[in-house]
Amino acid sequence: MKKLKVGMISFAHGHAYSYLNSFRAMPNVEIIGIADEIKSRVAEVTTNYGLPYYENYEDLLATDFDAVVICSENAHHAELTIAAARSGKHVLCEKPLGISVSEMEAMITACKDNGVQLMTAFPCRYLASVIKAKEAVEQGEIGDIIAIKGTNRGSLPSGWFLQSELSGGGALLDHTVHVMDLMNWITKSEVKEVYAYSATLFNDHLDIDDAGMIHVKFANGVFGVLDTSWSRNASFPTWGDVTMTIIGTKGTIAIDGFAQKNELYSMDNGKGVWNFWGDSMDDYLVRSFVYALLNGEQVPITGEDGLRSTVVALAGYKSVELGQPVLL
Repeated sequence: MKKLKVGMISFAHGHAYSYLNSFRAMPNVEIIGIADEIKSRVAEVTTNYGLPYYENYEDLLATDFDAVVICSENAHHAELTIAAARSGKHVLCEKPLGISVSEMEAMITACKDNGVQLMTAFPCRYLASVIKAKEAVEQGEIGDIIAIKGTNRGSLPSGWFLQSELSGGGALLDHTVHVMDLMNWITKSEVKEVYAYSATLFNDHLDIDDAGMIHVKFANGVFGVLDTSWSRNASFPTWGDVTMTIIGTKGTIAIDGFAQKNELYSMDNGKGVWNFWGDSMDDYLVRSFVYALLNGEQVPITGEDGLRSTVVALAGYKSVELGQPVLL
């Protein structure tokens, strides 16, 4: 059996643990080592699973393997991705792809110039309810899309997420990118105008925004609005939510990604309620990355996809600064 040799750089982002578990469950993957400048972050997994530890990511990249997963602080994504590309490694990079347009473009260019692929980690594409909603849209169940209302409300993170020099931004950046990627994907269009609001409303001690609302207009005329706030308290049943209401000329689909429930309201077929329970979205993300590389195919979520969603969040901050819409 052909195996993909995978290394991991940084466990700063908690998704790294989920990705590691997914890789370990795949017989066609060999994990060759983990690099993290903070040994305590990875000591347990390297010890328990007998994986080589590297303090310096350069030492890991100097070894012979195929692909690397980057789950560092956002501010380090570009440096690590470019170094990986120059060493001939394919990259799966945690979201957001970067914290500036110029560095994300540099990441994409470096990967292309070195003949490797760059995939952005957007696991929400693999939510069963999202997949079924996209199929319904493509089958014409609700006609042409007019507008989309979404939420990616979360609980307050900790650590480096609250340090703008490492995170690149607060709730407006952190939680725009996931659902904005879904909106781009489902509408098959790109945002051309952004108007946003951000503030610190839920946690007075923060020096970073914890509330955000972003309004967008797509090139094909679709309107969108997204609540990105860290507004879920400890009593909420999950860490946050992923919801969308897709309004069309012939009907509406309401998606609750974490509850894995959809409601379809159609002028032709009345009301339908669908419930779906699938496997871990992180599992599907990792599997799709591995499958594409082993079979010589394009990764399903590209660096360009990561750029398209993140640029909306960055334009949102510009809109907040100017107090007016920003054109892309």
